[in-house]
Amino acid sequence: MATMKLNDQAFKHAKSLIKSDDVARDTDWSEAQPSTDEENKFLEDEGRSEYAKWYLGYDPEEDKDNKSYYGFPYGDFERVHRDGLIAAKQRAAQNDYSDIEDAADELLQMIERE
Repeated sequence: MATMKLNDQAFKHAKSLIKSDDVARDTDWSEAQPSTDEENKFLEDEGRSEYAKWYLGYDPEEDKDNKSYYGFPYGDFERVHRDGLIAAKQRAAQNDYSDIEDAADELLQMIERE
């Protein structure tokens, strides 16, 4: 993984979804995470700006037109997944992306308070 940065737009989007209680609290992220086909369909139907809202990270060294520009998914294009945030936080910690780790932690704390 290259140098990922926090996607502020996605962070704000996730906060908004949590405030609206669009949260899946008890799911298996490995099952709930969108497949490549689902990602491609969403990207085709909704466009890049909507797609970007579902990824806490982006890689400024990647081409913006590549899906690999985005990383750290946290939802299924409808809801925030608590387990998706846990996975993002853990992966960010493993790769020393403290801004993404901190953002995922803040979102998890919001879910716990709601």
